[in-house]
Amino acid sequence: MRGQGHCGVQVGGLEQQEPGEDLLASANGPSLVSAGEVVGAAALVAVVEQDDQTTATTEDVVPTDLDHRRPDLAEVDRRHQIGLDEARPRAVEKRHGAGRWTARESIAALVDADTLTEYGALTIAAQRRRRTLEDLVERTPADGLVTATARVADRPVAVMSYDYTVLAGTQGIQNHRKTDRLLELVHRRRLPLVLFAEGGGGRPGETDTTAVAQLDVPTFRMAAALSGRVPMVAVVSGWCFAGNAALAGACDVIIATRGSSLGMGGPAMIEGGGLGAVAPADVGPMDVQVANGVVDVLVEDDAAAVETARRYLHYFTHPRTGWECSDQRSLRSAVPENRLRTYDVRPVLETIADTGSLLELRSGFGTGILTALARIEGRAVGIVANNSLHLGGAIDADASDKATRFLQLCQTHGLPVVSLCDTPGFMVGPDAERGGTVRRFSAMFTAGARLTVPLCVVVLRKGYGLGAMAMAGGDLKAPVLTVSWPTGEFGGMGLEGGVRLGFRTELEAIDDLDARRARYDELVAEAYERGKGLSAAAAFEIDDVIDPADTRATLARALATDT
Repeated sequence: MRGQGHCGVQVGGLEQQEPGEDLLASANGPSLVSAGEVVGAAALVAVVEQDDQTTATTEDVVPTDLDHRRPDLAEVDRRHQIGLDEARPRAVEKRHGAGRWTARESIAALVDADTLTEYGALTIAAQRRRRTLEDLVERTPADGLVTATARVADRPVAVMSYDYTVLAGTQGIQNHRKTDRLLELVHRRRLPLVLFAEGGGGRPGETDTTAVAQLDVPTFRMAAALSGRVPMVAVVSGWCFAGNAALAGACDVIIATRGSSLGMGGPAMIEGGGLGAVAPADVGPMDVQVANGVVDVLVEDDAAAVETARRYLHYFTHPRTGWECSDQRSLRSAVPENRLRTYDVRPVLETIADTGSLLELRSGFGTGILTALARIEGRAVGIVANNSLHLGGAIDADASDKATRFLQLCQTHGLPVVSLCDTPGFMVGPDAERGGTVRRFSAMFTAGARLTVPLCVVVLRKGYGLGAMAMAGGDLKAPVLTVSWPTGEFGGMGLEGGVRLGFRTELEAIDDLDARRARYDELVAEAYERGKGLSAAAAFEIDDVIDPADTRATLARALATDT
């Protein structure tokens, strides 16, 4: 058996050489014996000489100060610290003076503590041919973009935040490479993505490249390819133009703060295109972008934006326990007894949903329909509801677009849909047709027909014509459950319009106006009796008529069958 310090095998008091080995090898001294020679037990076989040039000392191997940082590590520390807010007090002060958070503050408020893994923190702008390395290190930390993975509510996410204090949050060469790296990770690991999108778009002045136009960067294609595959939410606070805006527009939802401006071209691009000088605030102000449906949620400040982003992500997690809800009996009086009166449907949504779980999307656009994310007994759902305060609940072109996009969102991310129907149908007439209603209304039917997630329909009051069918995914038997409140009424078109059209000759033949009016009211009453919810249920055109106070429990049971 070979032991430490031995080079041979002990045999009869002598050591016998192993084949191919010297009896004793020394890196620092000559051998005094040769292979095959027999020596005595006390013979001198080698001399070991100390080399002062190579011998390590105890101090070199085991430092006495464990907190000591060698120069190479100290350099790495310094480079990392340069990009932190603590090392950039002037930039931070200017940012706070504008009432906004820094890129790193936004991320820190979004993610769970001590879960952040940053990518590309040491990158700098690709401008070494015209600026010194030290200048770039000091002034372009992380190339103006923080990219990372982390956890939000203990769920893994990816996050990227353009840093407006570095080159106005513009997109440079390294900046794009960092984005592409993160988007590839998002695709590979199916991570939700939160994008803080403030910035000025493409960056001129990059020198460290052979590129001509850089139209071959994959960033925008990669972001668009993620749409529909993972939850994506953009936060816009401040100016967001051009390429930054393009990435925001690829997200499911855009959350923006008041006073922001969002547009596909910034002031420089607009003026360069010969369209005149435009102030940043006037490019795409919030009163425009909320009304046209580009912005889904408008909030007061960065804190509210981050909180809303966290809420949005929560709808794509497992069901919650410990929910609460309002007294459901209030739903019995939600719809006025006078069937011709309008009412606010939002309290209905708030009552059906778990307390505090309702998040309305695109509230300033297509106001004839409300769309919202919510939870019912802990389960995330999408709710679409007609709003009788706008056109009596008739579905116009914008409302149809809004419903279509929302149904697509729910289908994409596997959210069941609850439809609260109260509509006299689609908006018609010459003015409506100028808005391209034929294509836009049909798109709503297409989105409904493509739903594979559960759809439940509750007819609150009016369920007329093609509009009601579109609210039900195409027809009243398409949903997994179609029920009505006692106030429900059904027909191929509005009752009053149906009477005027179907009985025109009879009514016109009555010369006495009072008698004509009396006959008209009589015919409407007959049509209502024939079309009320109980009649529709008796004909099995719908599944049931329920107590409004049981709506939430009925929906929860129906959705529980989807496993």
